[in-house]
Amino acid sequence: MPSHYTHILALAFPLILSNLTVPLLGAVDTAVVGHLPDPAYIGGVAVGGTIFSFLFWGFGFLKMGTVGFTSQAFGAKNLPEQQASFLRPMLLALFFGFLLILLQGPLLQLCIHLIDGSAEVQQLALQYSTIRIWSAPIALSNYVIIGWLIGKGEPKLTFILQVIINSVNILLDLIFVIQFEWGVEGVSLATVIAEVVGFAVGLWIILKKSNFFSNKIDWQNVWLRSHILALFTVNRDIFIRTLCLIFSFAYFTRLGAGMGDEILAANAVLMHFLYFSAYGLDGFAHAAEITTGHAKGRNDNIEFKNAVKASSVMAFLTSIIFVAVFYLFGQLIVGLFTDIPSVQSTASEFIYWPIIMPLLSVAGFQFDGIFIGTTRTADLRNAMIQSLFIFLLSAWLFVPLWGNHGLWLAMAIYMATRGLTLLRYYPGLLKSIGQNP
Repeated sequence: MPSHYTHILALAFPLILSNLTVPLLGAVDTAVVGHLPDPAYIGGVAVGGTIFSFLFWGFGFLKMGTVGFTSQAFGAKNLPEQQASFLRPMLLALFFGFLLILLQGPLLQLCIHLIDGSAEVQQLALQYSTIRIWSAPIALSNYVIIGWLIGKGEPKLTFILQVIINSVNILLDLIFVIQFEWGVEGVSLATVIAEVVGFAVGLWIILKKSNFFSNKIDWQNVWLRSHILALFTVNRDIFIRTLCLIFSFAYFTRLGAGMGDEILAANAVLMHFLYFSAYGLDGFAHAAEITTGHAKGRNDNIEFKNAVKASSVMAFLTSIIFVAVFYLFGQLIVGLFTDIPSVQSTASEFIYWPIIMPLLSVAGFQFDGIFIGTTRTADLRNAMIQSLFIFLLSAWLFVPLWGNHGLWLAMAIYMATRGLTLLRYYPGLLKSIGQNP
């Protein structure tokens, strides 16, 4: 196996394991309430989770922007910038986190109203959200910690941190919901405690297990105006891109909620297929972020091409494995999430849509990693806006005709379009590497 393939695999494998703990946690959240007697519990957690996809993943630029700047700083061996690439977004994360807590009342009410759902689902979602919101500063800070470790090229440390966060969360899920019978409030409280544990462990890893303090911090460089403006430009673009992505999933949830609690619950179960494949394939996207960022830091066109080719080939082969696993074990997986017969039956009717999704979405995930690693975020933003427009148009056309099948068709078109729209911008990116030493 060529050395660049070996390097990608060494980076991607622990990142895949690390990423898969995230949808595993969501799966456990769904499973522990999926065995309660009413499908509204699944809907409540699904709506609550969607709300925090809006409120927290709207700030996902804190992770993605950190990866890009950090990988380039380490590629260029710029020690002051390696420190600054952590400190600048961390200050932003704390500011935005406390702002979310201050604005929680109107924000949560607005989100629950927009997503809709039955009165019982809305009430359960509100119970979930009023607890989860208090983790905002810590949750956003964890994005920065994980982004910095990924950008530094420390997949094993990233894996350890993610496993700790999600293991604590899963354990507390089982205790709070099954043992103490706290319902959706127990699911939310478990997440808050796990985020706090992860923050403490993450800071310890960075301060004790890296050379962060090998040089005195250059605070003048941290506050350098041109670098702060670059950070805000990149983060603005990623913020718009992420909002478009989150909106599409929230709109999917809202349309499903309008079809009844059984459809909402079934779609929530089936979306975990998509989450598992997305987070798994993101391991190769993260590897692409690291290697293409290092290549840009060194301005090396050959290294860049090798990184793109190796990560993309291995991601495509992995997507085929996901399709095979979902096809063979899909019904079994649905049964693990819920024992409610109506939800199982409804999920079985639509199960082939998420089975084919890994093949449709792999190109979009790979290009995300490539464009984030090289901080070509304006292209990323523009492509996502175009993809969202096509998704909304598809939903408008197909949902009235075919109901939930039409909704899943629109999602399939959306995932494929994400890759196709970014493909248009790739030649310009390729020309920019190695052309301006």
